[in-house]
Amino acid sequence: MSTVPLMESRALEPVPVDLSSCDLEPIRVPGSIQPHGRLLVLQPDSLALVAWSENWPDAQLAAAQHTLKGLSLPALQPGASPVSLGAVRVGDAHFDVSANRSERHLIVEFEAALPSAGNEAPIYSLTRVFLPQLHQADTIAGLAALAAREMKRLTGFGRCLVYRFDEAGHGQVLAEQADPGYDSYQNHHFPATDIPQQARALYLVNHFRLIADANYQPVRLLAHDASLTAADIDLSQAQLRSVSPIHLEYMRNMGTLSSMSVSIVVEGKLWGLVSCHDHGPRFLDTATRLACEHLGQLLSLQIQSKESNGEVAERLELRQLTLQIVSHLGESDATLQHLVAEPSLMLRVMRATGVAVVLDDEVWSIGDVPERTQVQALAGWIAGLGTEVYESDSLATHFAPAEAFHGTAAGVLAISISQVHRHLILWFRPEIVRTVRWAGDPRKPVSTDGGRIHPRLSFASWVENIRGHSRRWSGAEVGAALELRQALIGVVLRRAEELAAVATELGRVNKELEAFSYTVSHDLRAPMRHISGYVDLVMQTEGQQISDRARRYLGNVKDAAAFAGQMVDALLDFSRMGRSALKQRPVDTASLVDGLVRELRRVEPQRAIEWQIDPALPSLHADPLLLQVALRNLLANAVKYSRTRSPSRIAVRAIRGELEGAPAEGIEVEDNGVGFQMKYADKLFGVFQRLHQAEDFEGTGIGLASVKRIVERHGGTVHAQGEVDAGARFGFLLPHGDPEKADAAAPAANGEGHA
Repeated sequence: MSTVPLMESRALEPVPVDLSSCDLEPIRVPGSIQPHGRLLVLQPDSLALVAWSENWPDAQLAAAQHTLKGLSLPALQPGASPVSLGAVRVGDAHFDVSANRSERHLIVEFEAALPSAGNEAPIYSLTRVFLPQLHQADTIAGLAALAAREMKRLTGFGRCLVYRFDEAGHGQVLAEQADPGYDSYQNHHFPATDIPQQARALYLVNHFRLIADANYQPVRLLAHDASLTAADIDLSQAQLRSVSPIHLEYMRNMGTLSSMSVSIVVEGKLWGLVSCHDHGPRFLDTATRLACEHLGQLLSLQIQSKESNGEVAERLELRQLTLQIVSHLGESDATLQHLVAEPSLMLRVMRATGVAVVLDDEVWSIGDVPERTQVQALAGWIAGLGTEVYESDSLATHFAPAEAFHGTAAGVLAISISQVHRHLILWFRPEIVRTVRWAGDPRKPVSTDGGRIHPRLSFASWVENIRGHSRRWSGAEVGAALELRQALIGVVLRRAEELAAVATELGRVNKELEAFSYTVSHDLRAPMRHISGYVDLVMQTEGQQISDRARRYLGNVKDAAAFAGQMVDALLDFSRMGRSALKQRPVDTASLVDGLVRELRRVEPQRAIEWQIDPALPSLHADPLLLQVALRNLLANAVKYSRTRSPSRIAVRAIRGELEGAPAEGIEVEDNGVGFQMKYADKLFGVFQRLHQAEDFEGTGIGLASVKRIVERHGGTVHAQGEVDAGARFGFLLPHGDPEKADAAAPAANGEGHA
C-alpha cells in the first residue's frame, strides 16, 4: 500500500477564536489534539482518509489505515460515546483503539497500549469493593465521600473533588480526598463562570475528559483537501480533543499540571462533576479511564435514586398534610378564612413561619407575617402576575417593597384561588443569612491583555455573607401548593353547588311564604274591621247601660283591633313588595324628599324640627313608588325617634360608594334622636324587630324591613350607624342603572303582575 505524501498535505484552517469571551470559544472543533495519542478522521462508509494528526510517522499512518480496513467495525451512531476496538498492532507498535461517529466522519483514536491487568483490572476492583459500599451509603454526602476516595485510589491523582451545581451554576464541593501539599477546597464554592456554557453542554455529551499535561503543545490535524477546515471535524466525543488555552492557563494558575473530569448526570441534567488534579503530568490507560467512567455512571444512578426517593417521601408527607387541611375545610362552610383555624397544619405543609389568607380586602393570618397593608400590596402584585403558583426565596429582588419586611418574609410561596377575585394564600419564610466560602473572590473580573481574556489567578479562600434570601422552596413544596390549590377549588365549587341548591329551595319556600303571608294578611283584614265595627255598634246601642269600666275595656279592644289592622296592612304591603314587578326609571329624589318632608310637617305641625336637606340629592334609577315607600319610612323613623329632642335635627344627604366594584349612589338620613346600640344593628332590618317599647314609640316593626327589601330588590345595600342618646344614621346605596336594560326587562317582569 502506498504511503501518503506529507508534502501534499496541509494543516486544517483553524476556526477563528474570539478569546475576549470564554463562552465564544469553539471548543468542539479545535483542529488539534493532545500529544499522548494519535487520531484518524475517515469517511464512515469507505474508510477513506479525510484528516490525521500531525504526530503520525509516514509508515505507521499507512499501516493504521490498512489495519482498520481489516477490522470488523461495529455500527456506530452519530453522537454516541466512543466504542473500544481493543488492542491493535500497527507496525511494531501496539495501541488501544477506540472509535466514534460524528454527523459526517468516523473518528478513530490510538493510544499506547499497556499489558492487560487481567482480574486486577480497575473495573473488577470497582465492582468488588466500591459497588457494595455505594449501596450502603444513605446520604448524598456519603456517596460523594465514597466516590472521591475511590476515584483517587483508581487514578492516583493528588486531589479528587466531588461537587454539585446549584440553580445559578455555582459549584459546591461536597467531598474531597487530597494528599499532603494540596490546597483543600472542602465546602468551598466555585463560581459558575469557571465553567463556560459551551463546556457544560459538552460535559453532557462527553462524560470523561483527561488533560495529561497542562504544558502540552497541541498536535495539529492535517488533510489533503484544501477546502477542509477545523470547523468541519467535530471532536466532541474524542478523548484526545485539545482543550481551550484559557483552561490550560486556569489549571496552571491553580497549581495543577494534569486534571481529569467525570460528569455526574442526573435526569438528563449536569448535576455535578468528579474533578481530579495533580501537581505533575499524569496519564491514564484505557482500562482505568473506563473504570472512572463507570464509577461516574454508578454515582449518577445512586444520586438520582436518593433524590427521587427523598422527593417521593417528601411529597407523600406533604400530601397527607394537604388532605388533612382539605378535610378540615370540608367540615366547615368551606370559606377560605377557616384555613387559619388549623395553624399547625397550614405552617407545617409548607414548612413556613407565617401564612396569610387574602380574600379581596380581608386578611387572616397566623405566625410571623408582614403588616396587613404590606400583605395586601404583595397579594395584589402576585394576583397581577396571573400565575397559579408563585414562589421566590429572594422576594425583594422581584418586588422592591419587600425590602421593608425581608426579616419576616424574605421568601414567599403563594397560590391564587380565583382568576376573578383577589383570593390568595401566602406562606412566608424569614431571611437566612448564608455564609459561602469561595475558592477565590468571584467578584473579581477576569484580566484581559490586548483583547484576550485570562482566567483568575487566585483561588485563595474568600468568605461572602449572602443576605435577603430565605430557605429555598423545594419542588415537592411547590407541587403540594399546586395540589392544595386544586383541592381547595374543588371544595369551594362543591360547596357553591350545595349553596345554589339550598338557595333554589329557599327561593321556592320564600315564594310560598310570601303567598301565604299575603293570603293570611288579606283574609285577616275583614275580621279586624268586623271587631272594630261591632265595638262601635255595642257602644252606640248599649252605651247608656255600659259601665265606665266596660266602656274602657271596649275602647281597648277597638284600639287593639285598629293596631292589628295596621299590622295586617303593613304585612300585606311588605308581601306585595316581593311579588310586584319593578318599574325602574330615573327618579328625582330631591323632589321626592321635598314632598315627603311637607307631608310629615302636616302630620305634626307643632314639632320643632330643623331639616337640613342636601341640595345635590342624586337622581336614582329605581321604581318610583317603592323608592317613595323606602324614603318615607326612613324620614318617618327620624321624626319619630327624635321626638324627645327640642329641636329635632334631621339631615338628608347624598352618599356615593361602590357595589361589587361598580360606582353607586344613595341617600342617608341622620337624626339626633334616641339612637341605638350597634350590637343590635343587624336586628333593625328584620320583620317585627323593635329596640324600644311600643308605649314609647308607636309602629308596626315592619318599616325598616320594607326598606331593606326594596333596596335589595334594586340590587343595593342598606346600612345603619347609631349611638345611644346620640342619634342614628340610616341609608342605602343603589347601583347606577341602565335605563335601556330596565325598560327592556320591564314587560317580562310585569308578567308576575301586582298582587
